[in-house]
Amino acid sequence: MILAGDLGGTKSNLGLFDVQQGKLVRVAEKRFSSQAYPNAEQIMQEFLQSTSGEVTAASFGIAGPVVNNTVKATNLPWIVDGAIVAKHLGIARVRLLNDLEAAAYGVGVLEPKDVETLHAGVSIPDANRVVVAAGTGLGEGILFWDGKQHVPIATEGGHADFAPSNDQQADLWKFLKARNDFVSCETILAGKGFKRLHEFLNISVRHPGFDDNSVDPAPGITQQGLAGTCTTCVATLDLFCEIYGSEAGNMALKAVARGGIYITGGIAVKILPKLKEGGFVAAARNKEKLSAFLEQIPIRVVLNEQCPLIGAAYVAWKGL
Repeated sequence: MILAGDLGGTKSNLGLFDVQQGKLVRVAEKRFSSQAYPNAEQIMQEFLQSTSGEVTAASFGIAGPVVNNTVKATNLPWIVDGAIVAKHLGIARVRLLNDLEAAAYGVGVLEPKDVETLHAGVSIPDANRVVVAAGTGLGEGILFWDGKQHVPIATEGGHADFAPSNDQQADLWKFLKARNDFVSCETILAGKGFKRLHEFLNISVRHPGFDDNSVDPAPGITQQGLAGTCTTCVATLDLFCEIYGSEAGNMALKAVARGGIYITGGIAVKILPKLKEGGFVAAARNKEKLSAFLEQIPIRVVLNEQCPLIGAAYVAWKGL
């Protein structure tokens, strides 16, 4: 059996996979609240106690840079060491991946039904791709075409500086800078970014969770924004999508991603109707000199939120 995991700042998804007729088949899965556990090993132990089958290979995607098969999680007080986890599981090796690296592997094995096209562009299979994922944090990865296959490359681009592209965004930067030492892309393009954008647009409109840290305000903002019941929430989603699209276009330029932009992560699926309105796509290609180039690049939303989990399982299966 293959044990795979997608370990994030809010939730950790674990799955047990078997290989049947040359394909990965998920035989068990469970979601855990990451913050409720002191380390990843306890989650694994609890999951395996509820399943059957001997684990023979394992791989985990984790939000954070992987150095010597060890990760200090970005949004969790965890240090995950592949050698320690392997000993805990009683197997020879555990491969740790950056979460976007896992998602990039997952993109390569998704079914057509798992993807929604925002912009068709001109599909070029044998070219670089990029993966951008807003969730608890902002992850960014590259699928480099080496002449024979796509090779996932992890980045920490979500922590790069936010670059305003118009007067409103410049005012947003000033608003955020007055409250934060750094204004990264992740400051905006993550779950906590919705409240920040909402307060920037109208500080006087308050919702549940704005003054209570035990309540996450993001779901309420997105729901009211999609329903049109709060004009500030609508404007928040519009601005979020504009900045999200712009950053996706930036990644496509940096990687010359003629093979496509893939939007993964939990937020995209939740705000898909807003992404389809066109503001995201327009912002992605609104770049100096290269708008026509960017217009040729397909933009797709990954609907299957298990993409990183599937990618991690694939890596363990193939021994990559």
